[in-house]
Amino acid sequence: MEVIASKKRNQPAPPSAVYDDLVEPNRQPSRPWLHLLDDEVAPTILHSERPTRVIWSSLWTKRADIQVAFDLHPAGNGASVRWTLLAQAPGPDDRQLRHLCQRIGTLINANLRYTYGQ
Repeated sequence: MEVIASKKRNQPAPPSAVYDDLVEPNRQPSRPWLHLLDDEVAPTILHSERPTRVIWSSLWTKRADIQVAFDLHPAGNGASVRWTLLAQAPGPDDRQLRHLCQRIGTLINANLRYTYGQ
């Protein structure tokens, strides 16, 4: 597996809360955030180390080889969250890679973030 993209942003919730939401996205029905598109499936947890690391299986049916790794660390009152997309060669073309990054950005840096009140 090779790294094809990575981005780090802060979340207002502590690493343990972000970890819980990544491991069980639907744990709080009053705070849904993992809104999948028609060509996406819910991820399974391939690996986790509480509260610092979670690795998801692919969300994308057309690229089942892709994994999403999350690294979580304390940052002020919240968490620093780095997501990294991993893929087997050949990686996606530029257009597909932009789409994958945009989707993870929307799910994590928008949808999940909004559930924490920001």
